[in-house]
Amino acid sequence: MMQENRFPLLFLGVIAFTIGTHPIHAGDWPEWGGDPSRNMASDETEIVQSFTPGESSGKDEKVDLSTTENVKWVAKLGSQAYGNVTVADGRVFVGTNNEVPRDPKHTGDRGNIYCLDEKTGDFLWQLIVPKLGAGKVSDWEFLGICSSPAIVGDRAFIVTNRCEVVCIDVKGFADGNDGPFEDEGQYMAGEGNEPIEPGDTDADILWVFDMRDELGVFPHNIASSSVLPLDGKIYVTTSNGQDWSHVNIPSPFAPALVCLDQETGELLGEEVSGISERLMHCNWSSPSYADGIGDNGLVIFGAGDGFCYGFDPVPVPDPDDPEYKILQETFRFDCVPQSYKVDSDGKAIKYPAPDGPSEIIATPVVYENKVYVAIGQDPEHGSGVGVLHCIDATKKGNITESGKIWSYDKINRSISTVSIADGLVYAADYDGFIHCLDAETGEAYWVHDTMSHIWSSTMVADGKVYLGNEDGILVVLKAGKEAKVLEEIEFDAPIYSTPVVSNGVLYVASQTHLYAAEKK
Repeated sequence: MMQENRFPLLFLGVIAFTIGTHPIHAGDWPEWGGDPSRNMASDETEIVQSFTPGESSGKDEKVDLSTTENVKWVAKLGSQAYGNVTVADGRVFVGTNNEVPRDPKHTGDRGNIYCLDEKTGDFLWQLIVPKLGAGKVSDWEFLGICSSPAIVGDRAFIVTNRCEVVCIDVKGFADGNDGPFEDEGQYMAGEGNEPIEPGDTDADILWVFDMRDELGVFPHNIASSSVLPLDGKIYVTTSNGQDWSHVNIPSPFAPALVCLDQETGELLGEEVSGISERLMHCNWSSPSYADGIGDNGLVIFGAGDGFCYGFDPVPVPDPDDPEYKILQETFRFDCVPQSYKVDSDGKAIKYPAPDGPSEIIATPVVYENKVYVAIGQDPEHGSGVGVLHCIDATKKGNITESGKIWSYDKINRSISTVSIADGLVYAADYDGFIHCLDAETGEAYWVHDTMSHIWSSTMVADGKVYLGNEDGILVVLKAGKEAKVLEEIEFDAPIYSTPVVSNGVLYVASQTHLYAAEKK
């Protein structure tokens, strides 16, 4: 099977709830993981189990719907799509690249966010983001935008390939420029180029926060984080990492996690735990939220130094410099076992050795005051040892020992986020295995081999576990303590993003197409 160029990184429950002051429709999937807990589990029923993706042909690679079965619509993406789908208020958002231009005035390598009509899949508008021009070092060619947009009311928040946080109007430019940002034409063209006149199918940008300029971060390969919206704020990973040498850290004192104001993009606070000084490769994991712990809940962050952190979400003045505000650390948990750091002879095991330490790329999942997270590395580093932890998020301080509920070391390196339903954890690893564990004890019930590398994460809905792999196979398993394969659906391109369920529809994005499948 032909596969598109890969890149070294990762990021790579549907319920009614409220983010900030904006109500989200029941059944929507408005952010990575569905809600702030990031648990990829839905309580929707009657979700399609089997469907036929159909055949594409012609220069535009359009799928003939007459060759599909149980498919509502198919949208053509670029040549590489890693950004996970989000759905809100009748719109579908997905990240891709510009290898199949939707607008002739936008050509060349760009990062794109498509906004599509939820009912029909029709193209509504797109965010066009120029490349940094740094190549593989900070903005890998043809990767597009790799993060999931987070939708809050009439706004979408996105981390771009330029290491920016961008806030845009979900209606696009069709209803005019809502400001205060008025330089969309220059933004789309890039610095030093003639501005491009915005049209109805372009994005209406409200504000831009450039993390390189404002924070001094150095993104490694690509910026990848899905923002966490919460109570008028957003929390975002900076993608600060190493340079081309894979030894030097250009910005060791830059924050790995920051808090911004939703309305203005103003910097409200940043972590000062020294994560960037200790990072192994880069910070790519997205933050999650644990509600009901302490006075304000906790922002949970899996970091590039191999620790999982808990932060109070309310920024406070820095004791050393009250002009600046910080995110107070409440706990840290070392996710790397000692045996992965030092061998039996007492010699340090160097990163990225297969039997050595790894950082956290997967997103921590919060479930009943516990945090579930696995360690892993950039897929270009290959296979290696991993571990999945269950952590007590109510503990404080260094909780590596006191906060450990259980650890499961039969899993390999993983960049996949777990899903939890009915007391069971479903976790995938890069080597292609899906593991089913007891959420309370860590007891393993079964392991299924998909026979291909996995970048995607498990999605549980309607008694089924969905997951795509690098061979372009969507595996559908029966949820429960006994392993049973229900379907294996073959696509024409690899699947690196995670299937999601919204309003009765299953969305599966391959590298080249987005499929909306539902029962007829």
